[in-house]
Amino acid sequence: VDTSDLTRIETCLKPETKAVFIETPTNPMMQVTDIAAAAELIRSRGILLIVDNTFLTPYFQRPLELGADIVVHSGTKYLGGHNDTMAGFVVTGSTELHDRLRFIYKTVGPCLAPFDSWLILRGIKTLAVRMEKQQENAMLLSQWLRGHQKVTAVHYVGLPDHPGYDVSTRQSTGFGAMISFETTDEETAKRVLERVRVIQYAESLGGVESLITYPILQTHADIPEAQRSSKGISSRLLRLSVGLESFEDLKADLNEALEVRT
Repeated sequence: VDTSDLTRIETCLKPETKAVFIETPTNPMMQVTDIAAAAELIRSRGILLIVDNTFLTPYFQRPLELGADIVVHSGTKYLGGHNDTMAGFVVTGSTELHDRLRFIYKTVGPCLAPFDSWLILRGIKTLAVRMEKQQENAMLLSQWLRGHQKVTAVHYVGLPDHPGYDVSTRQSTGFGAMISFETTDEETAKRVLERVRVIQYAESLGGVESLITYPILQTHADIPEAQRSSKGISSRLLRLSVGLESFEDLKADLNEALEVRT
C-alpha cells in the first residue's frame, strides 16, 4: 500500500485491523508519509500506528512526537553506523504498550548481547556528526546525478521537487542519506555495480562507507515482478546508501561507472 496517500490507508482499514505499519521514507523509492495525519486518521478507530524510522533515525525524525504509538529501528544501520553489529529496537511512549512489550521481551528472550549493546552505544556517540555529513554528501550526489546523461530519475527526499518534500520539511529536521536513481537501461545499471570501486556493492545501509544495492536482485528479490514494477522497482533502479567519503571521490567513482567505454 502506498502510505503516502492517506486515502489508500483508509481504504485498507477493516474492523479487525489492529495496527498500521509504515516506513517513511520508504525503501527503495523514498516516498514520504505524513505521520501526524496518519496517526489522526486511525486514532479514533483504536488502531496502533507503528513507524519504521531506520532511514532518518531519532536525530532527524521523532515519530512518537508526531503521534506514532510504536517506533522501530534497525540498530544495525545508522545507530551502529559501522556495519559490524546486528540489533533492533522497539520504542514506545505508552506505559501500557511498554509493559506488554516487556513481558514478551522477558518470556521470549530477544535480548541484545553485551558486546552488540556496546557497539550500538559507541555508534550513537557519533550519530549526529555522521548523519550531517552523510546527508551533505547525499544532497550533493543527488543534485549531480540529476544532470548525468545516463540517469533518468533521482529519488531523494531533499530535492525540492520531490513529492514528499513539503511533508518532510514539516515532520523531519533532515532528509537523510538514502538515494535511489534510475539509469537509462538495465545494462547501465549492471555496469555501475561491476565498476564501482570506492562505493561497495552490498545490501546493507547506514554505515560510514557508501554501499550500492540492486533492489530487484537483493532487497526486493522475493517480491513478484508485477508487484515490483507497479512500485517503480525496475531493472534500471539502483539504491545508494551514502557514506562519509569525499564527495569528489564518490562523484568520480559513479561517473566512471556510468560512462560507456569505447
